[in-house]
Amino acid sequence: MKLRLSLCALATAVLAACASTPPPAPSSSTATVAPNANLVVQGIPPVPQSLADAIGRYNDFRGHTFSDWHPTAREMLVSHRKAGANTAQIFRVTSPLAEGQQLTDGADPVTRATYEPRTGKYIVFERAAGGNEVGQIFRLPLDQAGAQPVLLTSPDERHAINTWLRKSGQLVYSSVPIDRTAQGGTRTKITTTLWLMDPEKPAGRRKLAELDGGGWAAGRPSPDERTLSLTRYLSANESQIWLLDLASGATRQVAPAVGSTEAKASYSPAGWAPDGRAMWIASDRAGEFRELMKLDLASGGMARVSSHIPWDVSGVTLTEDGSKLAAQFNVDGRDELRLFDASGKEQALNAKLPDGNIGTASYHRGRSELALSISNAQGPGQIYSVGTDGKVQQWTKASAAPGMDTSGFSEQKIVRWKSFDGTTISGLMTPPPKKFTGKRPVLISIHGGPESQATFGFLGRSAYYVQELGMALIQPNVRGSSGYGKSFLAMDNGFKREDSVKDIGALLDWIATQPDLDPSRVLVTGGSYGGYMTLAVSTNYADRIAGAIDVVGISHFVTFLNNTESYRRDLRRVEYGDERDPAMKAHLEKISPLTNAAKIKKPLFVIQGKNDPRVPYTEAEQIVETVRKGGTPVWYLRAENEGHGFQKKDNQDFQFYSTVLFMQQTVLK
Repeated sequence: MKLRLSLCALATAVLAACASTPPPAPSSSTATVAPNANLVVQGIPPVPQSLADAIGRYNDFRGHTFSDWHPTAREMLVSHRKAGANTAQIFRVTSPLAEGQQLTDGADPVTRATYEPRTGKYIVFERAAGGNEVGQIFRLPLDQAGAQPVLLTSPDERHAINTWLRKSGQLVYSSVPIDRTAQGGTRTKITTTLWLMDPEKPAGRRKLAELDGGGWAAGRPSPDERTLSLTRYLSANESQIWLLDLASGATRQVAPAVGSTEAKASYSPAGWAPDGRAMWIASDRAGEFRELMKLDLASGGMARVSSHIPWDVSGVTLTEDGSKLAAQFNVDGRDELRLFDASGKEQALNAKLPDGNIGTASYHRGRSELALSISNAQGPGQIYSVGTDGKVQQWTKASAAPGMDTSGFSEQKIVRWKSFDGTTISGLMTPPPKKFTGKRPVLISIHGGPESQATFGFLGRSAYYVQELGMALIQPNVRGSSGYGKSFLAMDNGFKREDSVKDIGALLDWIATQPDLDPSRVLVTGGSYGGYMTLAVSTNYADRIAGAIDVVGISHFVTFLNNTESYRRDLRRVEYGDERDPAMKAHLEKISPLTNAAKIKKPLFVIQGKNDPRVPYTEAEQIVETVRKGGTPVWYLRAENEGHGFQKKDNQDFQFYSTVLFMQQTVLK
């Protein structure tokens, strides 16, 4: 907040400039790209129009994300950004490869929507404003020409679609209070309220339960729709399954059993057996990985179904009659599909799917047709379906700028190295085309979470760095990443936080041993927790990198925990440590990049959304101010209409141009 006056003054100047009479058009050799009025720009040199023209074709990759099947017809909802649009919106696709009908529109993206579950006469969707993540729920009729969305929820709370009661057409959704409505601007107690509502009569909503904490979500109801499955998320390593009686509101914990002395584990419901006496669940209680299991609700017994597959189950969908189950397994960063019958016996997949990473998978209720999205190195998500006869049909086609050929884009490969304590760390490496010779500069891109994972798939704009700049892209999965077992997932918690930073130090050692990589030209970047890692690498290994790009990153753990939205705070304390404990607070102070900012000697680029509820923009501004005081060059880009990362194309475009410019001045000289 210390930079507020100067930043506001700069934003005002930008707005005034945009409103004034335009100057004479500059020549093509001197023309520059002006940031739009929502961008605050500090320290970034003018972006040449020639650079934007040269790289612009990498700005328009447009894939599709599956949202929902129609309850009776063979059609679906997908999320997609159409040509010329600034944000992704919801489209209805009525048959394979049919042109999508756009249903939603507006300045903010819409990526989640669902049909009314009986006849599909309207959809319900979520939308938040300016990246603030305060989701609101809307109803949009499909049988009325020109109908406008109807707001169903209060803007003073954060809402999320959970599930439907299909027989009655009622929606179950959750609501969590936000800090701006609290006295003093923060909350000491967080609750999640579950509601039941007829979206055509929202005033008659009924409270189902008010639950302590912000980690609750409702899953599918039982076949008789008397009971609702609940997930209570406590941390990446611990969650529980509860049941809610829809008539009485009574709740009971079913996994792990109350009073159980077994070690902490993750549990999540995946679906019901047709008789309602058992549930399919995913859990790592029996070993390192999340297995598909079947929970008998009467006895509490759990039958292991996928113990023969040594990887995490990452998604499950069932046919309406429960006779088939499709499960995705995260195999070393690539989701693969496996089929099971009602008894849990694995079945052959009698279909030839395109190569790639499986995204969302979902069975059509009435047809048992499986929809799934697939992405690979050559393109973003495209949606296919698999019929009961094994026939595969393509429903959507990804798009790119005219003349953009992605068929030759480099494939990712897995690389591994030993860290300081002997732990094997892995990552995905995308090598540049063979036309680039000599030792190549390296971009290390670190994921967030911290319990996320770098996975196989399309690189989007990042493909430009590889294909056109000749950089080698390495996406490490340091300790604390998901996908490699629950012990690995917990190896960076609390006082072990900097061990993950040392994994990057070991990666720098590995790069120095590779004959085709240049250890003197290494750039590090990352978003959110990856932004913290970027800053931590900048302080711990300043002499071994050429520069750093921090995107919505944590700069000081104590200020982050104090200022992040309250509904997230306790969940983050489990991961990072509780700053209310004196010893932990001292440790967090010691390792935070802001404390060690004087060690940052290489150029730094910081990117932030003003409305970020997760990592508040003050985390960016305090590191920018402090590093600048030390004399290190800092570029700063802030979007006034974004949150935890840029979602609007015009902002993404300017971020991309500026990033390439930063690369040219650091590792591509």
